[in-house]
Order: sequence, then structure tokens, then C-alpha cells
Amino acid sequence: MESSWERIRPYGSLVNTSLVEPRGYQINIALSIYTGRNSLVVLPTGLGKTLIAVLAVAKAVRDGKKAAFLAPTKPLSEQHYNTLVRMLNLPGDEILLLTGKTKASEREALETHAKVIAATPQTIANDIKLGKLSASDFGVVIFDECHKAVGKYAYTYVADECKLMGVQLIGLTASPGSSRDKINMIVKALGIENIEIRTSMDADVVPYVMDKSTMVLYVDRGSMIGEIMGILKPIMQEHMQKLYSKGLTYSASIENMPKKRLIEIGNSIQKIEAPNYKFMALFHYVYLINLFHAYELVSTEGLYPFVSYFDSLNAREKKSRAVQSILASKEIANAIKIARESLNAGMEHPKMARVVDLVKRDLSGKSMIIFAQYRSTIRKIAELLNSNGIDARTFAGKKDGVTLQQQQAVLDDFRQGKFKVLVSTSIGEEGLDIPSVDAVIFYEPIPSEIRTIQRKGRAGRMRIGHVIILVARGTKDEAYLTISRTREKRMRETVEMIRASLDRHRTAKAIGGTQQTL
Repeated sequence: MESSWERIRPYGSLVNTSLVEPRGYQINIALSIYTGRNSLVVLPTGLGKTLIAVLAVAKAVRDGKKAAFLAPTKPLSEQHYNTLVRMLNLPGDEILLLTGKTKASEREALETHAKVIAATPQTIANDIKLGKLSASDFGVVIFDECHKAVGKYAYTYVADECKLMGVQLIGLTASPGSSRDKINMIVKALGIENIEIRTSMDADVVPYVMDKSTMVLYVDRGSMIGEIMGILKPIMQEHMQKLYSKGLTYSASIENMPKKRLIEIGNSIQKIEAPNYKFMALFHYVYLINLFHAYELVSTEGLYPFVSYFDSLNAREKKSRAVQSILASKEIANAIKIARESLNAGMEHPKMARVVDLVKRDLSGKSMIIFAQYRSTIRKIAELLNSNGIDARTFAGKKDGVTLQQQQAVLDDFRQGKFKVLVSTSIGEEGLDIPSVDAVIFYEPIPSEIRTIQRKGRAGRMRIGHVIILVARGTKDEAYLTISRTREKRMRETVEMIRASLDRHRTAKAIGGTQQTL
């Protein structure tokens, strides 16, 4: 029986075959890419998109062209660079890591010599604009996390330059989104002609996927949380009514109002030209949007995130009139007082206790990532776990004041098993080289299908995994859970629909060409 490598000769000779044996679906996707068509590869996290990229790079180099592997962040570019050095049978100086750290005076010489470049798109875009690099030198350019290849992002500029030069483009993502418009934007930006999508249910993937159980745990929000929500809701409703009376919203009720709709109200207000009218509208809007955020924090996150938010408002040097009014409100001050006193008495959102119980009892000894939306939430979760004898560490992004070196130190310790529980914001959802874990806990559901798929993909790559989603009853959690499930299902259906359309177009074009020849 022929090996996987035999199916992709002679390009496989450039890959270190002793390190890995490609899986059937990876070979099938690579062979599809080898036809030269611009391709979108949709593959869940943990199923080896990077090896597919390495195989595409090997073909371009074997054909006498350069190859570029682009990623949206510096750490992810470094990760890909290390993989390329390890996987390709090429001299080290022919593989280049190109980020903002590389001196501009050195880049041109390095780029001229290199056959393979791992880089951030901004760096490549800048060098193309300066004439230091020509897209025509490349045989293939790979866009990791290509769902970001929309709008004015540097990915789109590089893609446009490559399309002009006939360079093959490959997009990699775990989820391009569920919106047909969003997927079509990616297809258009990268000139996609071919889509390869796989899920854990596809025949050529099933043999390589470990079982993964998904459990939704419903939690009552508790009487104290309910009391605070009851104080805030009428105040929110009052300001919502003011906006409605000015014709700025379709509904007078704050009940079930999606955050997206609230943001749209703000966009409408910005277009108002009458100064006094605009000022009053902005006052009510800013008041409402701040209180709405606080309401969501206390109902789904916890008392500590709620209090921390008001502390951050109070710490601002410059406060808008709306924020000043919020901080001067006796009702809101009472809500904050109740939250502080409850915290001092050792009380918190029931979700917090449920997380501690899960980690100590149900998932004892297992490696896991606990995802939560906010820095204040992950800080509180880690504090509670550590006070219960569980070594848990937080993982957050640079905007939260964490340096790249600090991030790397935490990940290195986690990878080496020095601690078992990582409590992370969204920074841990995609891109960074975080090892597979036994379990993933969603502290709250999120409406984004892209982020949901990225989170789930962290568990159960090499062994049976568990995904647990906490939902606070009677809060936005319930709506977000429904939205994420609907969008995940819609994503697969939409991608398949667009793929079928591309296939029909390609077939019609081929038939038309044959008829013309005849």
C-alpha cells in the first residue's frame, strides 16, 4: 500500500517525512490545491491546517518560486516560522521570519535570498508598497485566519497585489462566519475558485477525531443578582423611552434589546446635524449603553466585574455628563453598595461557584481552559480557584497590560504541565500555540460562531475532550447560546452553497471553452 507521501511526489521530498505522516484529508486537500486554483480551506482547530500550508509551500518552492505564509499576529507568525524550519528540508537562511522587528535596512537583502517567508501582512504590504518586494516572485501566498481578509485590513492589499500577478492564494480558517455576505467578501478578496471544507463528521476526517462531549449547564442567577438587576432595569428603561420619543429606536422597551441594535442607535445619533438635539440624544444614549453593559456584567459575569466596571468609570480623568450622572445616581450607588457588601460577605454570581465545583470535582486533574469575556472576570475566577487549592493562571492580551514575554512565559509553563488550569480572555481563542486540553469551559456563551468554533477546537485533539457551557437563566446567555448554535449550523450550509456555486461556475466555464474550441 502506497504511503501518503507517495501521493504527493515530488513535492513531498521537501518535507521532513520523519516528523509527520499526512492524514488522508490533508493529502486530498493538498492535491486539490496543487491544481493551482485559489482555495479556501475550512478545517476545525486542531485538524492540521498548518501541514496543508507546508505542503502548499513545498510545491511552490519545488516549482522554483517563493512562498509566503502570512498570519495576523507576530506570535502566530513566529509559530509558523518555527514549523516551517522544522518541517522543510531547506537551509535555515532560506526561511525568513519577517515582522516589524526586522530592521528595514536589512529586509530587502533577506527577502531576496529567502525562498519561504513567514510574516505579518502589514510587513509584507509595506515592503510591496516600497518596492522592496514584488508579488510576482511568489508561487503561493497563504493567509492564515483568513476570515480577517475583509475591509481595509493589510490582508486585502496583499491579496490584490498577488491577484494582479497571478499568484495562487490559499485561505485557512476554522470558520469563515455564517453570513453569506461575509463569506462572499472573503471569496472575493482572495479570488477563491475552490473551497475545501471538512468537519469532524466527514468520512476522511472521522478516523482522526477524538470524541468530544458538549454539555450545557444552566445556573440560577441568585436573589442578590436579581435584586441589583431590578434596580438597574427601570433606569435603563427610562433612557430607552427618551430615545424612543425622539424617534431614534424602533422600540420603547429595553427588554430583549440586542446590543447590536443599541450600537446602531449610536450610529444614527452621530448623523444628526442639530447640535442641541444631538447633545440630548447622546446624553441618553451614553447613559443607556454604559448601564446596559453594567447590567450584562452583573447578570452573566459576576459582582466583582460589575463593581470593577464602576470603579473604572470613577477613575476616568475626563467623564462625560452621562457618566457623571450615572455616578451621582442614588439608585445606582445603592446597587453598587449591595454588590460590594455581598462580595465582602463572600458572595458571588452562582456561576463562579459552579466553575470551582467543576474544576475540583467533575474535571479534577484534567488540563483545561476556562474562557471568559472580560479581564475582571478571569481575574476573579483565577482568584477563587487558587483560594480553593487549584493552581490557575490568567491569560490576557496586550491591551490588558500583558507583555508578549509574559504571555509566552504563561504558555510555556502550561505546555510543560506546571499548572493545569488556564483562565483566558478571547486572546486564547485563535492563533496562539496553545496545547490541546482535556476540557474547555465557556463561562458564558458567545454569539460569534467563529469564536465558538475556535474555543471548542482547543479541547480533545489527541484524546477524548469535554466542552462545558455555563448559562445563567433569564439573561442574555440564553439568547447567545441559541444564536451561536444557529450560526454554527448556518456556516456549514452557507459554505457548501457557495462551494457548489463555484463548482457550477467552473464547469460552465470549462464547457464554454470547449464549445469555443470546437
